[in-house]
Amino acid sequence: MRPALFFGRALRTSPQENLHFGAPRHLSRLAVGSASCLPSCTTAPRRFSSSRPRAPSVLRLRATSVLRPSRIRPAHRSAPATVGATRSAATMNGPNMPARSKRKEPPHTAIDNRHPKHLRPNGDLAAADETTPDTHDDFDAADDNYDDFDDSALMARLPAGPDTAEWQATIEKVVCNVVSIRFCQTCSFDTDPALNSEATGFVVDAERGYILTNRHVVGSGPFWGFCVFDNHEEVDAYPVYRDPVHDFGILKFDPKAIKYMPVAALPLRPDLAKVGIEIRVVGNDAGEKLSILSGIISRLDRNAPEYGEGYSDFNTCYYQASAAASGGSSGSPVVNIDGYAVALQAGGRADGASTDYFLPLDRPLRALKCLQEGQPITRGDIQCQFVLKPFDECRRLGLTPTWEAKMRKAFPKEANMLVAEIVLPEGPSHEKIQEGDVLIEVNDEMITRFIRLDEILDSSVGRPVKLLLLRGGKEVEVNIEVGDLHKITPDRFVSVSGGSFHNLSYQQARLYGVACKGVYVCEAGGSFRVDNADNGWLVQSVNHKATPDLDTFVEVVKDIPDKARVVLTYKHLRDLHTLNTTIIYVDRHWSKKMKLAVRNDETGLWDFSSLADALPAVPPVPRKASFIQLEHTSHPAVAELVRSFVHVTCTMPVKLDGFPKNRKWGMGLVIDAEKGLVIISRAIVPFDLCDITITIADSIVVEGKVVFLHPLQNYAIIQYDPKLVDAPVLSAKLSTEEITQGVSTYFIGYNRIGRIVHAATTVTEIFAVTIPANSGAPRYRAVNVDAITVDTSLSGQCGSGVLVAQDGTVQALWLTYLGERSPVNHRDEEYHLGLATPTILPVVSQIQQGIVPKLRMLSVEFRAIQMSQARVMGVSEDWIQKVSVANTAHHQLFMVTKRTFERQEQDGDALLESDILLTLNGKLITKISELDIMYSHEILEATVVRDCQELQLKLPTVAADDVETDRAISFCGAILHRPHHAVRQQISKLFSEVYVSARTRGSPAYQYGLAPTNFITHVNDQATPDLQSFLGAVIKIPDNTYFRLRAMTFDSVPWVVTMKKNEHYFPTMEWIKDPAEECGWRRVTYEGGQVIEGEGPDGIIPAAEESTVMDVDADGGV
Repeated sequence: MRPALFFGRALRTSPQENLHFGAPRHLSRLAVGSASCLPSCTTAPRRFSSSRPRAPSVLRLRATSVLRPSRIRPAHRSAPATVGATRSAATMNGPNMPARSKRKEPPHTAIDNRHPKHLRPNGDLAAADETTPDTHDDFDAADDNYDDFDDSALMARLPAGPDTAEWQATIEKVVCNVVSIRFCQTCSFDTDPALNSEATGFVVDAERGYILTNRHVVGSGPFWGFCVFDNHEEVDAYPVYRDPVHDFGILKFDPKAIKYMPVAALPLRPDLAKVGIEIRVVGNDAGEKLSILSGIISRLDRNAPEYGEGYSDFNTCYYQASAAASGGSSGSPVVNIDGYAVALQAGGRADGASTDYFLPLDRPLRALKCLQEGQPITRGDIQCQFVLKPFDECRRLGLTPTWEAKMRKAFPKEANMLVAEIVLPEGPSHEKIQEGDVLIEVNDEMITRFIRLDEILDSSVGRPVKLLLLRGGKEVEVNIEVGDLHKITPDRFVSVSGGSFHNLSYQQARLYGVACKGVYVCEAGGSFRVDNADNGWLVQSVNHKATPDLDTFVEVVKDIPDKARVVLTYKHLRDLHTLNTTIIYVDRHWSKKMKLAVRNDETGLWDFSSLADALPAVPPVPRKASFIQLEHTSHPAVAELVRSFVHVTCTMPVKLDGFPKNRKWGMGLVIDAEKGLVIISRAIVPFDLCDITITIADSIVVEGKVVFLHPLQNYAIIQYDPKLVDAPVLSAKLSTEEITQGVSTYFIGYNRIGRIVHAATTVTEIFAVTIPANSGAPRYRAVNVDAITVDTSLSGQCGSGVLVAQDGTVQALWLTYLGERSPVNHRDEEYHLGLATPTILPVVSQIQQGIVPKLRMLSVEFRAIQMSQARVMGVSEDWIQKVSVANTAHHQLFMVTKRTFERQEQDGDALLESDILLTLNGKLITKISELDIMYSHEILEATVVRDCQELQLKLPTVAADDVETDRAISFCGAILHRPHHAVRQQISKLFSEVYVSARTRGSPAYQYGLAPTNFITHVNDQATPDLQSFLGAVIKIPDNTYFRLRAMTFDSVPWVVTMKKNEHYFPTMEWIKDPAEECGWRRVTYEGGQVIEGEGPDGIIPAAEESTVMDVDADGGV
């Protein structure tokens, strides 16, 4: 079977195979005057190397995307602009868990079998610089049983050149009924990830305001969107029906809101679909404002295309034609020459062929009539998937000559029969129908078509039907009670502790061939982010209590207090043979409410209610433990150091400062056991809006809090309550002597699986660390500090550890350093390097004395230069000679490479780029560690060389107290705060104190292109120089109304974006650092004109956005 696609939605990427959106083959495009169905959307320029903004996404996204082999593209999923970045968060491919389908593999499976849905992306032009990279959807290819018919011969029947006058008149009428749909699926639900996209629909009832489109556009979860008519009038739209199985949904809009053009309906005529008729697909194709694609229907009897692990239609036939539609055309009407809609565009092949797949309109027409008459849309099902198979294959399955003769006589034009493909365990058909059974009759009526089977089942909900089957040539008659399809389609979800859950859907159950029951994790975030970022888990038990359904799950979780550690068991849908067990930390303090969201088909919204408030945390009690003994070491003092190591986990509920992860872990080193002080890398604890848990002796788990964050040297000091620990914890003895190159030392580290490894080694190099800046998403990085490397392969395997002398004295910490994001694989690079202990002693000493360190620093970044370079830049021979005497190991000086922008201009002299520093306070500076003098002086007397001239300067230092973020605002799915230190290190001017640090998939910020690294300068022409003025401006904006933002990119390019506010799903929230709060931060919600302390009544859990690697890295820290 050949690959197919869904028209209009996000595609997940992988570097193995291209999905081309270029010029289609055998394609007739017709221009219809200046009429357009889709206005170009405003998209923010993103942070990139050029100083010019990128073109709007409507023009950009007609680019090559990539998919895995054997994957299919959905016609509406948005094609990612960044290729090659497969992300586990949504692929549902866990570690060591190869994807496999429970379906029978069809014969002659091609490598690139994919059926793409045709969705057009909005706002998700991921560059390697974004802090909230897009997660694109992978779709496993599941093939049909025979290849698609070759449509190329039929294309010869199409008239060459312009359309006839009759076709032109038809198109002119049709385009007025077609709308562009811009929408957000605001959170992950069932098979749908959170996303922003655009697609097509068409008016089917102008009086009531009904629009027909695809189900994969409407989605199964929360939807927020609007429609744009041909004359560019815009109107809000909301779902009133999405079919549980078939790929259609119905949106509703207010016809009175369209004032400048008559609104007409396009009649639905499923009876006019015939093989050989010429058709036009009218809609938003490949991001064009309006495209009219021509084709000829070649088949009416193909099985529904399979879209892999995402949503797929089934138990229906599809039409096949050659029209070569692509992204954005999901939901387009397929019209005949008389202007009737004969089918609905849904998907097509992704291998460059021009084959498309259309949904018949029989069931959409029935649903529309039910809505028009105010009748419920009953949907019946027996939890059995049938497929069409030709007579020759049915013979091999047991079709007898007698029945074949009867069927051919009754249905002379039919060549297929319905055969059972998947029977769900514990469903109505279980143990009554078997895979391979050939369906002969239903209620004594011979059946060969899906449409008639649907009619019977939909009219028989709650009643039995009689089926006559052929099984291996024998007749089998069974009575099966028809179930309500709506009851096994989730219409609610529960959010708690950062995760979202609902009952397993029929869609997922059929996909994996499992019983339609269980608690499905649709958003595996927060406390329920287990093992990796995959969704697709079924919760088996929580806190040793079984959770067979959502109601039981709610009752169990209700009774778990905040900060409890409980056992969670779960299975993945791909591997129900394996029961996974883990221990989770239940967070009920950052998000205190357990919320229930229920779909409301009257308003189109999901209504939120609170199920339970958090139970207070149980006070911790002291615990006793002992440490392991390190074996096979020749030095007992070295072995004793095991008692100084602790395991640290840091979880961040909000993404700040461009940090790419939500959770990290590493090993910390206890530097004061009496006070409970631990030192660890800032790559593990990047800021203090977090939860820290410290595990001592692999036994005792205690809470930690941030005491100190060093602004430059890549370490943090955290603290636990030592009264809770009854264990022989040892304070590490820190060396006061600098470690030198070539010295022998002992390396003790923790590898990627948390095991201690050790080896004798030698210091190979000591150098000034020069970690590249992340040009697209500035985040914390170490500068102006020496780094150490050692001669052992263990150093690359361990992100945590120490270098220790024979007497047990710690000579250096072994830390993880967060680096840049790779432009090749889009991974965040990490470096494992040593930090000499004398560097940290002054800060440690003050903290031990109960003094909060008040550091000062020079607002510049230095780089080492050799004497050959220094001579060219004007350093005299006298100074070069002094350097060779002062530092015999490294003949180097330091040059200013970058100045940090300071908010307030300093009095006195200043260092400039390319200045070469000779002395500070009379001391020649030849080692980066000698710069530490700046931390304790307000004024430094410096000798520098500038433009070949030697100058004497008095350099003021700046306080490091104001470096860390202490306030953040969440608005329309974007996280905003003051530009953090890493931003000021890379920029020469601050355009505003309102900086976009991150954004959420499925949000207005994502929809309209407000990207990380943007600065917001005005809201509705009101200047917003700081967070307070910005907050005051945005809380005045009424809900669901447009407003204007003026912004500046990181590269000084101004731009304007219009956005629509959405408080229901994305209320405005403020996070304020407050030492009086138990967590150190408090939360304020602004919703509906009210100021609410804490969490508001509405709002969803943001979709998890991470880098392409797992959140919980298996290394890092000290």
